[in-house]
Amino acid sequence: MTNKLFLKLCLIIALSLVIVFYLLNLLTSKTEEGMSYLSVTDKQTLNSWGKQAEKLYLSGDKKALDNWLVIQQKQENTWMVVAAFDIKNIAGETLKSEYYQGYNLGRNVDWKIHLYFDLNPVMQMPFSDKKTSLLVYLPDRMRPGSYWKYTKITLQIIVPAILLIFLSYLLYRYIMTPLLQLKVATREFSKGNFDVRAKKLMGKRHDEFSELAITFDQMAARIGEQLTSQRQLIADLSHELRTPLTRLDIALEKENSLPTPSENIKRIDRESKQIRKLVEDTLTLAWLENEQPKLQQESLELVDLLDVLIDDAKFEYPDNTIESHLPDSAIVENSSHRAAGQALENVLRNALRYTPVGKAVSVMVTEQNEAVKIKIIDQGPGVPEQFLHTIFKPFFRVDSSRPTDSCSFGLGLALAQRQLAAIRGSITASNEKNGGLCMTIILPKR
Repeated sequence: MTNKLFLKLCLIIALSLVIVFYLLNLLTSKTEEGMSYLSVTDKQTLNSWGKQAEKLYLSGDKKALDNWLVIQQKQENTWMVVAAFDIKNIAGETLKSEYYQGYNLGRNVDWKIHLYFDLNPVMQMPFSDKKTSLLVYLPDRMRPGSYWKYTKITLQIIVPAILLIFLSYLLYRYIMTPLLQLKVATREFSKGNFDVRAKKLMGKRHDEFSELAITFDQMAARIGEQLTSQRQLIADLSHELRTPLTRLDIALEKENSLPTPSENIKRIDRESKQIRKLVEDTLTLAWLENEQPKLQQESLELVDLLDVLIDDAKFEYPDNTIESHLPDSAIVENSSHRAAGQALENVLRNALRYTPVGKAVSVMVTEQNEAVKIKIIDQGPGVPEQFLHTIFKPFFRVDSSRPTDSCSFGLGLALAQRQLAAIRGSITASNEKNGGLCMTIILPKR
């Protein structure tokens, strides 16, 4: 197996991170540069101050120039001076040597202002004679980059976090998309659509996921073929078994019509009926497990159904008593009379079969908010705790508590559980404190 997915992820992550950080660095540099210049309005203001100072300077009225400088300094809370190119103070306060910058007394209004310096720069507005300038300690209100700290945090933390989250989402989608496609294929296959293929859902993708899809398709094809063969085998077996059984039934009817049929004939007749029932139950169980149908077709009056089943059971087991505690009515919607009847009959027969002669079987029905609960309690030996969940497996037998002369025991509870599941019901087993097995059946009302 190649590491195509690993290489793709490495390439995507490495390339994405390089691009993201390159663009962020470029964006930060451009933003910092753009925020380092004075605004157009502040440039115009400084230039107007320079023109006004030059006008007063050219008029020769030094006192008026000094008064104007004092007024402007107070208004802007800053420092202003008119100086010559040879660092000679002409008007205003004494020229401060720390503001002298090489060949310039200050910065031009078109130059960048460093955002990282604590002190504001001195701005120089040269006069027309090129020998004299107005020097202004830049007022705080004109200092560019007021929001640079917040902008820097945004560009270095918030924006990268958002981009990385977006990259993580893309990687998540890239990985989860084939997994979801496999999930869809698995769900369809579990519903009985054995023709579903996961590779078709992957498109032109070629990596570990596509290889997994190919493996899934091979498994699905093999299992589909096996299940199809199994269904065909069951259908053929049903036909092959029913035909000789039908002939046997016809022959037994002729023998039973004689005045004195032998005991062997009677025995064969019983065994023939038992075999027929076993065949029918096996086919029904196979159909329920393979097809998993939802038998929700009709409304069901549960109390009436139980009354009929109890009457039949009393006739079949005259040596036992059935104690019934039933409400006047219990309606179950979207159910199946046949499935519910066969399941309840199997459970009730099972309880009577393992209840000693003279003992009673209890049948209780209680209504809950959204369901009807049915309890069928026998007085038999019960089942060991570790087998309470496995007794619903086909042909399961507990040797210490169940006889070995019943062939239908292993299918009865298994068939009941599948039939109840087909009508959205459930069945569980538990041991009673005083002995006996309690079967709890829950059917939704709607």
